[in-house]
Amino acid sequence: MEILKDRRNQIHRKGDEPGSITCEKASVAGSVSQRACVFCGSRVVLYPVADALHLVHGPIGCATYTWDIRGALSSGPELHRMSFSTDLNEMDVVYGAEQKLYHSLIELIDAYKPKAAFVYSTCIVGLIGDDVVSICKKVAAEKDIPVLPVEAPGFAGTKKDGYKIACDALLSLAGTANTDTISAKSINILGDFNIAGETWVIRDYYQRMGVNVVATVTGDGRVNDIQKMHGATLNVVQCSGSMTHLARSLKEKYNIPFIRVSYFGIEDTAAALYDVARFFGDDSMLARTKELVRQETQAIMPEIRRYARDLEGKKAAIYVGGAFKAFSLVRALRTLGMGTVLVGTQTGNPEDYEQLREICDPGTIIVDDANPLELCSFLKEQRCDVFIGGVKERALAYKLGLGFCDHNHERKEALAGFIGMRNFAREIHATIMSPIWKFVPRDNCEDSGNPS
Repeated sequence: MEILKDRRNQIHRKGDEPGSITCEKASVAGSVSQRACVFCGSRVVLYPVADALHLVHGPIGCATYTWDIRGALSSGPELHRMSFSTDLNEMDVVYGAEQKLYHSLIELIDAYKPKAAFVYSTCIVGLIGDDVVSICKKVAAEKDIPVLPVEAPGFAGTKKDGYKIACDALLSLAGTANTDTISAKSINILGDFNIAGETWVIRDYYQRMGVNVVATVTGDGRVNDIQKMHGATLNVVQCSGSMTHLARSLKEKYNIPFIRVSYFGIEDTAAALYDVARFFGDDSMLARTKELVRQETQAIMPEIRRYARDLEGKKAAIYVGGAFKAFSLVRALRTLGMGTVLVGTQTGNPEDYEQLREICDPGTIIVDDANPLELCSFLKEQRCDVFIGGVKERALAYKLGLGFCDHNHERKEALAGFIGMRNFAREIHATIMSPIWKFVPRDNCEDSGNPS
């Protein structure tokens, strides 16, 4: 398949020679990127704050596009699962919709009594120039709750820019609540979105270690917890693509250090817990952590070994949002005896891709900001057995006759932590070994790369 000239430096095939990959740039015109827009990026991050009002100032389609965008569960309020929109139409575009936004906010706050409100500006608001900031300020004064503008018109950059805008909104909440009762051995969990209850799994590990969790940002998030997150001693960042900006901002403003971790796979989950225990320099905490890792690993390994006997030598392709997840998936697949022949991300940076190059086997294709035609072509070339990605990649896999594993925010299965590794192994085994693939032609794709 012919690669677009402007994209050639965003694709690297690991060989003997050193190589670099171009990344962190706007998607090339003519390449239908798998990325989402700025607005979607901001919604991805803020959506799981469960006791906040989320109002999309834009056409109804934008609200629908991001409605229930993650399988983010809440242990209490579920206001986040409502999809509120000002539903802008042609007349609003001509005459402006500031009054519509004001009355929508007043009505919704009176009806639902949220702890805070996030107001998302979409592309059309970026064009007509509604003064969302002043409306939010006015409503905040009248209703005495934080009303935060999230100015994220979709055309204003990439999904990663949306992450940054959301982080700035969260930072404006931090530092506004009392932290006197927070212990010295405390952390914030950044970038776990409680997909299928994963934040609860991770939080339980830290509680068993003796670590106090101040705020989970943003999975099962609460406004009051976010307001006092500046009282934690350490920030532990799971989704580096979305939350590194917030972690750096908290370090600059409140001098809170941060570490990057991953809770996917046995090796990375154990490393994350050990890193936190070592940070606090507490021998008894380290001993509890070792015992926790031993117990959890012992519980899942017999089942994983059974799956690995069938999966030995199978080939996987990975295309995910953030690079840290990709690192973990490469290692988790090795635990199952599998190889990775294609790996790509939407938001990786140069350091991420260098690390991917180091941990991948020779011949592995590494791709930044891929499009469906490229993915289709590489999946065929590499003769993969399973494709691990998100909802946009699912159709590609099935049309090519490949097994598929949803490792994105739409899934309903917890894949984080030790129990998550067992679930992952179970899912990979079930899809690859399914007898259905005997009846599906593997090359159901035109040479041009177009799925048939």
